[in-house]
Amino acid sequence: MRDTWGERIFYGFNYIVLTLVALSCLLPLLYLLSVSLSDSQAVASGSVTLYPIGWSIESFRALFTGTNIKGAFQNSVMLTLVGVVLSMVFTIAAAFPLSRRYFIGARFFTLFIVFTMMFGGGLIPTYLIVKGLGLINTYGAIWFTGLISVYNMLVMMTFFKNIPGELDEAAQIDGCGEWGYLFKVVLPLSVPVLAALSLFYGVGYWNAFFNVLIYINDTSKYNMAVLVQQMVQSQSLMAELNQSSSSDQMMLTPEAIKASGIITMVFPMLVVYPFVQKYFVKGIMLGAIKG
Repeated sequence: MRDTWGERIFYGFNYIVLTLVALSCLLPLLYLLSVSLSDSQAVASGSVTLYPIGWSIESFRALFTGTNIKGAFQNSVMLTLVGVVLSMVFTIAAAFPLSRRYFIGARFFTLFIVFTMMFGGGLIPTYLIVKGLGLINTYGAIWFTGLISVYNMLVMMTFFKNIPGELDEAAQIDGCGEWGYLFKVVLPLSVPVLAALSLFYGVGYWNAFFNVLIYINDTSKYNMAVLVQQMVQSQSLMAELNQSSSSDQMMLTPEAIKASGIITMVFPMLVVYPFVQKYFVKGIMLGAIKG
C-alpha cells in the first residue's frame, strides 16, 4: 500500500526535524574535536570550524602531562564499573520479586518505591545520613545515593512480567527454585534490558558531578567530570599548564586544552555506546510496554 501525500509530508517533516536535532548534537562535538586537534595559532585566530587546521596534538600532550587527568580517568573507570555492578545487582534484586504474581504486598511496595520519584528527603538530610554512615570522602557516598534508579527498576520489573508464565511453570516442574529460575531463565532472556539499563547507569556514574563535589573532599579522588569542570572555569590552571609547557608549546590556548579535556571525557562513552546500541531500543520498548 502506497503512502498518501499527507503521510509523505508527515514523514518528510519528521526527517527534517530529526536531522536538525542530530546536527545540533553532532556539530558541537565535531567543533571541539577540531579545536583539540588544531594548531594553537589557528585556534587563537578563530579560524577553526568543523575541520582541524594544522593537525596538532600538543593540547592533549599538555593535558596529560600538566594535569591529573590520568588519575581522574582511573577514578572515573572505577567509580563507573563498581557503580554499574552494584546498581544492576540491587535493581534486579528489587525488580524480580516485585514482578512475581504471588508476591504478597507487591503493589504496596511498588507504590511506596514510586513515591520516592515525586518526593525526596532533600539534600541536607541526605548529606547528614551519608555523614552519619561515615561515607564522606569515599566513593561509597556516590554509590549509596545513586544505587537504584526507580525508573530503571520499573522498566526491568515490567520486562520480567512480560516473560511468559509457562516458562515459570516449566521451571517449577523441573525442580528449579527461585534463584535457579532467575539465573537460568530470566536473566538470559533479559540481555536487551540489562544492556540498556547498564548503559543508563554507566552514563550516570561516568558523568557524576554534583555528588562528587558534595561528598568528596580529596582532590586526588575527583573524577573526569569534576576535573574538566575545573579546567573550564579555572584560568589559573590554564596559566599553570602554559608555564609547565616547553617553549614551543607556549602558544597553547585555553580553548584547545579545554576542548581536549572534554573530548577525553566523552570518548569512552562514544566507544561503548555502539556495542550496546542494538539492545538499546529493544530493551527499553520491551520493558516499557506490558502485554
